[in-house]
Order: sequence, then C-alpha cells, then structure tokens
Amino acid sequence: MNIPYRRFLLLLIVSFGFGGCRPEEPQSPPILPNFVVILADDLGYGDLGVFGHPTIRTPNLDRLATEGQKWTNFYAAASVCTPSRAALLTGRLPVRNGMMSPVHRVLYPDSRGGLPASEITIAEALKTRDYATACIGKWHLGHLPPYLPTRHGFDSYFGIPYSNDMDRVPGRPVREVFLQPRIEDFNVPLMRDATIVERPADQRTITRRYTDEAVRFIEENRDRPFFLYLAHNFPHVPLFASDDFLGKSRRGLYGDVVEEIDYGVGRVVARLQELGIAENTLVVFTSDNGPWLTFAQHGGSAGLLREGKGTTWEGGMREPTVFWWPGRLRPGTVLEMGSTLDLMNTFCSLAGVSVPTDRQMDGYDLSPVLFGTGESPRQAMFFYRESKLYAVRHGQFKAHFITKPVYTGTREEETHHDPPLLFHLGEDPEEQYDISSQHPEVIERIKEIVQAHEADMVMGEDQLAKR
Repeated sequence: MNIPYRRFLLLLIVSFGFGGCRPEEPQSPPILPNFVVILADDLGYGDLGVFGHPTIRTPNLDRLATEGQKWTNFYAAASVCTPSRAALLTGRLPVRNGMMSPVHRVLYPDSRGGLPASEITIAEALKTRDYATACIGKWHLGHLPPYLPTRHGFDSYFGIPYSNDMDRVPGRPVREVFLQPRIEDFNVPLMRDATIVERPADQRTITRRYTDEAVRFIEENRDRPFFLYLAHNFPHVPLFASDDFLGKSRRGLYGDVVEEIDYGVGRVVARLQELGIAENTLVVFTSDNGPWLTFAQHGGSAGLLREGKGTTWEGGMREPTVFWWPGRLRPGTVLEMGSTLDLMNTFCSLAGVSVPTDRQMDGYDLSPVLFGTGESPRQAMFFYRESKLYAVRHGQFKAHFITKPVYTGTREEETHHDPPLLFHLGEDPEEQYDISSQHPEVIERIKEIVQAHEADMVMGEDQLAKR
C-alpha cells in the first residue's frame, strides 16, 4: 500500500524527531585510571624469581609478571638514588634539573639543595585532573621544607627522606655497622608530611608500615582517581626485616628483605582487587638502580648483566620491571626498550593530561606497547654518570665512551675509549665482546645521535653540590 507523501513525512518526524533539535543524552565523564608505582632501592636485575633468581621467592611479583608484562629492557635514568628518582618523577634527565653532579653522587643530610620548584612531577601533572596523590617511603630529592613531597604535588608524605644508611652514628667500624646493623646505628628520621615522627626510624618494621600506609591510602581514595608512589628503602643496605620474614629465605637476610617487599606488593594488589578497582589501576614495579655489589651477600645480583650500582654498564641501570593492569594490558614478555623516564608521558597520556611543552622532556608514551597496538617509541637511551655522558644505546647496540668500575664509595678512575667500546645487547647482554672494529658505521651513527643530543642540552644548576 502506498503511503501519501505528507503522511510518510509525518511518520518520520514522529519516529526520529527533528534532526539537531532533540537534546543529546548527557555524557558521563571518562573514568580516569589509577596509577601505582612501587620502587625498590638497589634491587638487582636478577633478584626476582620471575627474572631468574633460584632461591628468592617472589610469588606475587611473579604472578603480576605472568598476568601482565615483564619488561626485560627497561632502564633507570641513573645508576644511583637521587638522580634516578628525579628522572622518574619528572620525565627529564637529571642533568637537566641539576639533580646529577660531578661533586656529589646523591643528596646527604647536610645538603641544602633539592628538586627545584620549577620542575613538574607526575603528581603535579595529575593534580590538574584532580588526582589524589601520596608519596610513601624514600624520597631523596631534598629533605628541607621547600623540597619535600608535599611541595611537589603530593597530598601527603610518610617515609624516610633519604637513604637508610645515612645519619650513621660513629663508634662501630663501618663494615661491621653495615653488615651487622642495629637500629640505633642509623639516626634516620621518619617523617609524616613535614614533621619528624620517629628518630631513629625502626627499620625492622618500615617495609610493613609503608605497605600499611599504601593500603590505607587506596581505601580512602577508592572513589576518585589516585597516584600512589610507594618507594621502599630496601634492599639498600643496611638490611632489616620484620620478625615474620627474618631468617625465612634461602638467600639469607637479603632474600628476607626482598621477600617481605614482595609480600607487601601482594597486599596492595589484593586490596585493589577486593575494592573492585584493579581493572582501573595500572601498577608498575621497578628499581631505582642496580645492586650494590660491594656489600657481598648483603648486596643483590644483576644476573647475567655486567657490574652494578654506580656504573653505566647494564647491571647498573637495567632494572627488573613489571607492568600490571588486569583486562587492559596485552600480557607477555616485552623485549622493547623502556625507561622510568617514560612513566610521566605514559601516565599523562592515559589520564588525558598534557605533557609540559615549555621544557625539554626525555620520556615517551609507552601506551602502544602496553596495549599491543605498536612498538616502543624509545629507540635510544643515554647513560650519564656524574653529569658526563658515558654511554649510549641505540637499538640493539650500546657504545661506551667512558667507563668506570662499580660504585665503591671512593672516587674511581675513569677510562676513555676511542673508538668507543661497542656491544650488541641482543646477542651479548653481558657486554663481554667488543665489536667496535666490525661496525664502524654503527659508531658513526651513535656519534651523530650524541651530537644531536648534546646540541640541545642545557644543564640545570647543580643541586647536589649545595652545602
């Protein structure tokens, strides 16, 4: 049956309404993801079960690596504490913000400097989207009031403001103090926000108390987006473990400490799951630098990697890293390159926050790798030591222009290499076989990369030298 044109038009109007005149349905605001960064201190590349350790039991991190992503070519931006942490939080090489120095390796209790107010941290960037933010644990970016976490975008702070081996009380031999430590040997403060609440901090219980604080923060902010930066003081020496873990690991005290950290990771993840927010939370676990090999069994292991803390060899800066986000990440082992420098750009991308454009940034957005949609944008890594560029990785090749022995606490002699030492890290991750004579074209390409890098390098005012 034919419907008259006017009646047909009326039916269309009634059925579908007038285009552009019908009010749109209100749109719900996007759900912003939570971010949890758990940072170990001086943990070696080979110190987790999932990264090959034969006797340290890390079932929680092993599970996260299986369910999420295990990154095998992930780097800290420095091989010691202060510059590494500055880079993680700002997405900038520490030489740019003055947090790397030829005078002092790190900040000390008598330091007068710290992370400049002009630097923008992950916490400050996320605050533009009304994130709740907390820093729990080791800070080491300035213990004086202008430099504390609460002045850098964090709503709250609970932790020891620098390394747990500082404020050493004189009297006992140095080696004995580090290998047979007592609480009273290290007069380090425990702070809440800007107030010292305990001194010396009871380091036997500090890992558990950091975890307690982390769980409490998650519970209190379950209904809003949050960023939790949980930076453990261990396994940096001196080593302490709670009674529940002391003497339980086959790896000795070092293993006890790592296994307690792993247990804490399990508690944090379990609470995320219990609250029903795990599917909206990206958890990242990594370390600030490699193991402090000088302390024998009280130091960790870089596994098959060469050297450790303080060096620009792979063992000093390649870190055991896990990304976990149930239902969102593409599970598997990631062989591509990434860095703690990339967390700022990645988090900003996921939260819909603009990365600062008024300064040189050194990070990349790793989202393509996380979601399986593309390759890592990071193709090069720059290895600095004491404000000098020592080495550069480009693709699978790494060139060492300067080398120094492992960090011992003394001023080691540096060796300059011309041509630079060259290693293929895919075939030779141990950096044992110099192939510079076979690949002059690779060396020339890396030199071009160095030249371009140094052309826009403006070093910040040295904060570590201030006394």
